[in-house]
Amino acid sequence: MTNVTEKTIAVAESVAPRAEARTGRLNALLDSEQWLGRLMIAPAILYIVLLIGFPFLLALYYSLSDITLGSRTMSFVGLKKFKGVIQTPLFQQSLKNTLIFTFISQAVVLVLAKVLALALLKNFKGKWLVRLLILLPWVAPISLGTIGWLWMLDSIYSIINWTFKAVGIFGPTTWPIWLGVPHLAMGSVIAVHVWRQLPLATVILLGGLSSIPHDLHDAAAVDGAGFWRHLFQITIPLVLPIMIVAVLFGMVFTFTDMIVIFVLTRGGPYDTTQVLASLSFFTGIMGGDLAEGAAISLFLFPVLVAAAFVFLRIARRAEVT
Repeated sequence: MTNVTEKTIAVAESVAPRAEARTGRLNALLDSEQWLGRLMIAPAILYIVLLIGFPFLLALYYSLSDITLGSRTMSFVGLKKFKGVIQTPLFQQSLKNTLIFTFISQAVVLVLAKVLALALLKNFKGKWLVRLLILLPWVAPISLGTIGWLWMLDSIYSIINWTFKAVGIFGPTTWPIWLGVPHLAMGSVIAVHVWRQLPLATVILLGGLSSIPHDLHDAAAVDGAGFWRHLFQITIPLVLPIMIVAVLFGMVFTFTDMIVIFVLTRGGPYDTTQVLASLSFFTGIMGGDLAEGAAISLFLFPVLVAAAFVFLRIARRAEVT
């Protein structure tokens, strides 16, 4: 019995240093900022690989083939689909609509977000309620919100038309068909998209404005700077990098989003509101031509990469300056 006890003690004494060494290495690993950073970013990398990387590679594979929704075989055709898509008038019209839809909506969003962010910096009664109402379009499901806009823009029961007619803005013969006339349809989808994107841009700019030291505002007030001089010489230059990031996020969302177009107009009337994202969906999923739909969707990739590169370079220079 004594021999067994002595052997047990000896084994325990030999195992204890190794366990302490393993515990020490584990603690050192957890205390390392390098490994902790990798551990924290690992879920994001996994998300990108599984939900973005794999579909992207699959779309690239499909775009180089002639696969359709009902086909059992597929063959490699190279860049034939890309060449065919670019030459079609519908693609060119959709590309033009995408640029118009993106740049106009982002310009309006940037101006309105700046105004709202400056207003929310002030202290007033009911400030929490105003913040809640501003955030609602971003928090609520976009499909449900867009369906609400679809009812408000209806050609017969439009509450906008009835209200404007009741207050005298519209005459007895004025009744706009918001989603049935090309320029009105484009204006309508831009307005709804601005309504959707405005909360995010406002929150981003509000965070940037809140980070400006109050000493600068006080010094400008002492020097006698007016509102516009204060805005263009102090506020905008200091938040310019954040504004560029907000515009970049908005451009990415706008280029790749098709929910507003799909619910309101489905690309009509006469494809005047068709954008590349919706055209890719209607061609690949609704039309069954997966290869052509994938080729259309991949055209967005180099455009977004170039835009991201340019905007980030500008933001970096503005931050250094």
